[in-house]
Amino acid sequence: MSTRTPPRTAPSTERPALRRAGAAVTGGLVRELRRGTVVVAVVCGGLAGFVAREYERTLSGAVGADSLAALAENPAIRTLFGPPVALDDPGGFTVWRTGTVLAVLAGVWAALAATRVTRGEEDAGRAELLLAGRIRLTSLVRRALAVVLGAGALVGAALTLGTLLAGTAAAGAVLFGALVGGTAMVGGALGVLAGQLLPERRAASGLAVGLLLAGLLTRMVGDGVPALSWLQWLSPFGLVARVAPYAGDRVAPLLVLAAQVAVPSVAAVALAGSRDAGTGRWRGRDRPRAPSRLLRSLPGLAVHRTRRPTATWSAGVAAYFLLIGLLATAMVDFLRDNPVFAQMAAAAGFARLASVQGYAASLFSLLAVPVGAYAAGRVAAVAADEAASRLTLLYSRPVSRVRWATWETAVVAVGTVLVAAAAGVAAWAGATWVGAGLGLGEALRGALSVVPVALLCLGAGLLALGWVPSAVLAVGVLPAAGGYLLLVLADSFGWPAWVREVSPFAHLAAVPAEPADVAGTAGMLAVAVVLGVVGIVGYARRDLRG
Repeated sequence: MSTRTPPRTAPSTERPALRRAGAAVTGGLVRELRRGTVVVAVVCGGLAGFVAREYERTLSGAVGADSLAALAENPAIRTLFGPPVALDDPGGFTVWRTGTVLAVLAGVWAALAATRVTRGEEDAGRAELLLAGRIRLTSLVRRALAVVLGAGALVGAALTLGTLLAGTAAAGAVLFGALVGGTAMVGGALGVLAGQLLPERRAASGLAVGLLLAGLLTRMVGDGVPALSWLQWLSPFGLVARVAPYAGDRVAPLLVLAAQVAVPSVAAVALAGSRDAGTGRWRGRDRPRAPSRLLRSLPGLAVHRTRRPTATWSAGVAAYFLLIGLLATAMVDFLRDNPVFAQMAAAAGFARLASVQGYAASLFSLLAVPVGAYAAGRVAAVAADEAASRLTLLYSRPVSRVRWATWETAVVAVGTVLVAAAAGVAAWAGATWVGAGLGLGEALRGALSVVPVALLCLGAGLLALGWVPSAVLAVGVLPAAGGYLLLVLADSFGWPAWVREVSPFAHLAAVPAEPADVAGTAGMLAVAVVLGVVGIVGYARRDLRG
């Protein structure tokens, strides 16, 4: 019996086609962004469609020509919400009521998503594995840019679909979707560009979001000061007034929006071809510095990690609430002279705008969202440091995870108080400048009244850190962002009282217009403590990621 050995074949030296490798990379990028894209698209399309339908049901025919003229001439209204156009149309009212909010949401999300799939992948070392093959850095950046821009376009398409289903005019719906989707694309392009300039994801995210919010400030100045209306052309947010969906329906300003997307996109791809992986074009100078004294203890390290984000968030909310204070007199006088819009504000949940204290209380309630996002973001930073193995050396020392997480939590809790207090001081300064009659104590009490909601976000973030570490930011912002949305929906649709009570905002009093809800505050603090303890226990029991 004989056996035959099959002839050996020489190992193939052919590599997979670059086109196949590129398609695989693109597919991976799509998988990374698909969940966030779906969430943002549903929120934008659903909220716009909801507001348009509610207009038809409750506000149609309530706004007369005289009221529209008064609204258009009020500088406070123009500054905060943009020029009111076609408010007698459900689509025009939706653009004015939600356009800025949805554009900011989509733009900031796209900027953060872009830095995550570019600079974040390089920070974690995963991009190096791809670049070791046949994919080049320029190709990787170009594909990431294409996916991010495509995600922004899908958000705009979802908004168009939502407003069309609500029965608004097709031309206005398409233009409105193009503006919000284009703003998301601008944010994404800025995020990719920042990822090429700076060598660290947090710095790149801060630069991209900062540039985007600077555009929002430019829009507010251009809308509030007629002599500076030309500033509207410099910001994607300002182009809403130039396009005027449901009124002028002008297409030409969208060419400017396209240029605002194209310029940073081209710059990002060009810079990617002239740098090494893991580095940025702005490397800074190497200067010898003495070690910070804060690094000698765990509390000091927690403060060192938190001080810059706290200062940045404080400056941002202070700038906005300084503007709120400066506009206090103009807004209150307008609502006193135009009861129709006071009734509309009351229907939207702002029932005390007829007084300066009520005006401040109504806007301080919104402060819970950014302060809660700050708290959740700091917990997400801990999760990111763990995933990047930056905490491994710390835990190799005689440091328990419970001890470190406790100090980090305590410092972030103090930071939430500081951020909220900065908003209160700024609102008082602005109101004092125009003689609105808002005292410093009143402003601080109103701002600090939202801290319990922010601490709920901190507790929810810790809960996710311990048990669902991949979703820390999403779970962390839920009490603030989700709670506010739940309250609005419950009031609008007349849902049962117990559903409304689930929202933390249902337990916030209109401070300083009325005394604080002590029982509600105590309840929220108790829930925040329970969430935090359960989260820290889970964090101590599970394995480290990374």
